[in-house]
Amino acid sequence: MGGPITGMDGPEQVRARLESTGYLVDDGLAVACFLALRLRRPLFCEGDAGVGKTALAAALAEALDAPLIRLQCHEGIDASQALYDWDFPRQLLHLRAAEAAGAHDADRLEGELYDRRFLIARPLLRALETQPSVLLVDEIDRADDEFEAFLLELLSEYSVTIPELGTLRAEVPPVVVLTSNRTREVHDALKRRCLYHWFDHPGFARELAIVRRRLPRVTARLAEQVTALVQALRAQDLLKPPGVAETIDWAEALDTLGASEVDAELAVATLGSVLKYREDTERARGLDFAAVLATRGA
Repeated sequence: MGGPITGMDGPEQVRARLESTGYLVDDGLAVACFLALRLRRPLFCEGDAGVGKTALAAALAEALDAPLIRLQCHEGIDASQALYDWDFPRQLLHLRAAEAAGAHDADRLEGELYDRRFLIARPLLRALETQPSVLLVDEIDRADDEFEAFLLELLSEYSVTIPELGTLRAEVPPVVVLTSNRTREVHDALKRRCLYHWFDHPGFARELAIVRRRLPRVTARLAEQVTALVQALRAQDLLKPPGVAETIDWAEALDTLGASEVDAELAVATLGSVLKYREDTERARGLDFAAVLATRGA
């Protein structure tokens, strides 16, 4: 199939293209991305916050040289917020201008008011009209059942009917990435429409490689120490274990402070870069930072 997946003829090509953007993938994710591209199926990414789900969509957009269109889900989101709305102020201005010019044909005026130029395209409609594009439906678990059902219907046909304009269909379906932090279970019907990939926290070697790739200016010693500390923190009973994003934030914060390596005192002083709950900070203070660093030659 041509279009935006040109040059990605297998999982290894997908891996190489993603890694060229700075996003490192394992075998399972490379296969999932390839199948999503080849089969035109949405990719449902589930896992803890900060493990790289949203970043995958951005990397795919860069790798495909396509715009990233993001729909941030939230409680109470509805179709009008996600799909389209009419620009009522512009419609009213047009109506007043027409009346001032002496227009009296009500049917013609009504038809003009619902012209495409007065339609505000929200993320879902923009994704259908933009070829190629990558559509990120972020944190679908925060939306409600009704929105899930609406999204399922849209992703089944990649089209939408606007009563005043008719049916709009994507000539080339967008590459779709849905993410969930699993704050609630997403319905099976939506999951069945998608390919699925669970994002776990990476092991030490892969996480270190990600940090080095994202922050090449950080010393190798500092990157290794921070990665080891984060791995140790995840083994604690935390409310929110830090993700890779927090590992990168911590290393960047320490580098900004001029550190080429970290000791226990500095690690404790900068915990706010990696932990976001008071309870987690208190629990982390019970960790023997010096012992963890000692395993890395600190």
